[in-house]
Amino acid sequence: MLYDILIGPFADYAFMRRALWACLALALGGGPIGVLLVLRRMSLMGDALAHSVLPGAAIGFVIGGLSLPAMGIGGMVAGLTVALLSGAVSRATGLVEEASLAGFFLIALALGVLVVSLGGSSVDLTNVLFGSVLAVDPLSLLLVAGIAGVTLLVLVPAWRPLVYESFDPDFLHTVGGGGSARWHMLFLILVVLNLVAGFQALGTLMALGLMILPAIAARMWARDVWRMAALASGIAFASGVGGLLVSWHAGVPSGPAIVLVAGAVYAVSLAVGPQGGMLRRRQGNPSRHA
Repeated sequence: MLYDILIGPFADYAFMRRALWACLALALGGGPIGVLLVLRRMSLMGDALAHSVLPGAAIGFVIGGLSLPAMGIGGMVAGLTVALLSGAVSRATGLVEEASLAGFFLIALALGVLVVSLGGSSVDLTNVLFGSVLAVDPLSLLLVAGIAGVTLLVLVPAWRPLVYESFDPDFLHTVGGGGSARWHMLFLILVVLNLVAGFQALGTLMALGLMILPAIAARMWARDVWRMAALASGIAFASGVGGLLVSWHAGVPSGPAIVLVAGAVYAVSLAVGPQGGMLRRRQGNPSRHA
């Protein structure tokens, strides 16, 4: 019985195994990046970058149909373009980066929806916006795994400067880490790459969910940044497995199921997490509830 529920879908069907490997790759690359987004208070900027992927993905769709590699490459170009343009406009005008990114994100989102609407049907638009991890083919899985591998290879030497830059850019410069601008740009590139990887499986509207929700949940259980990153990756992978099983047995879309499972872990962590959870706060302040 337990075999049929927990293991059978992955053992019997190749597309479920590919989806499982895709979730593992997304968790390994997205977990640390999500933690850095949360520490930098850039979660909503991540959402803006996720939506900026849409026009490139839409153009890739119009050219290559529902080819995840074509849509992924287009999304990568669009996301990096928006990130670079927003940084350039911010430096040239003095406008805060969040504001310039918001402007480009809204333009990109409208352009992406328009391109898909002109080049396909409402069903096609749904596929682009929400994706399907169950549709990941071997080539797409290779792309997702490659992005995860590149992310981890870059983070090995860049992790400490990125953490320093998250908390105190001046200290980073003092210890010889160079200007914070280059580290910030490197971080934005990693964010876009992992959003493209997430888009392959979860679509543009869900891609950020598997990065941010596990990261916030991990923040409720760990204080050390390394532990947060490792725990975020573990939660993301567990959410992927749980979401795939829910999707298989309940017949619901896989992307939203994965994000909702991550959301359930997030809610539990907010309630009982030892590092600032609501229950711990109530126990630590009994006089407030007397």
